[in-house]
Amino acid sequence: MGGITRGNVVQICRDNGIPVFEKNFSLTDVYGADESFVTGTFAGVAPVTEIDGRVIGEGQKEPTVERLQNLYLQLIESE
Repeated sequence: MGGITRGNVVQICRDNGIPVFEKNFSLTDVYGADESFVTGTFAGVAPVTEIDGRVIGEGQKEPTVERLQNLYLQLIESE
């Protein structure tokens, strides 16, 4: 889905060598993810640790999400 925050995060990934893929995915893909996050105007980058009662990854904020949060905050502060 489109969105300004989403677009900024995609660009942050590309600028920092973080693999990013824009594609449709199934819930099975999500359930098996090591990490998950959502983006939004007010939340920026927010970790997702559980979906439909299923724990994603280790059930806590993981390193890539933390890195994206920090890079996104740097972008906001620079503008």
